[in-house]
Formats: sequence, structure tokens, C-alpha cells
Amino acid sequence: MAKNTGKDYRVGSVDDRSQVFNPKTENWVKRNDKTGRFMGQKADGEPYKGVAKEHDGRKR
Repeated sequence: MAKNTGKDYRVGSVDDRSQVFNPKTENWVKRNDKTGRFMGQKADGEPYKGVAKEHDGRKR
């Protein structure tokens, strides 16, 4: 579970979530790790804060 520090950042990543970049839409898409379903995407093209990227090794 990600912990808020009170200093405008989190320690750790959000549980049971990951994100992947969709090159077709050029947006980041959030995915539920347990079901594999896509949950939503960001319209601004920036990645989600505190959610692990699928290729970065923070997820088991």
C-alpha cells in the first residue's frame, strides 16, 4: 500500500494496480492486477502518480 508522507509525495506503489502506456492513444491506462481489467485512462498523457508501471519491476 502506498503511504502518504505529508510532504507532497508517496512512499511505495498503490496495491493491486499497474499502468501501461497505450501508444495508439498516447495515454496511460490503469489496470486491476487481480482481474486484468482496464480501469481507466488519463487524458493528459502523463502517468498516474503512485501506480507501478508494468515493466518497472515493482510488481511481483
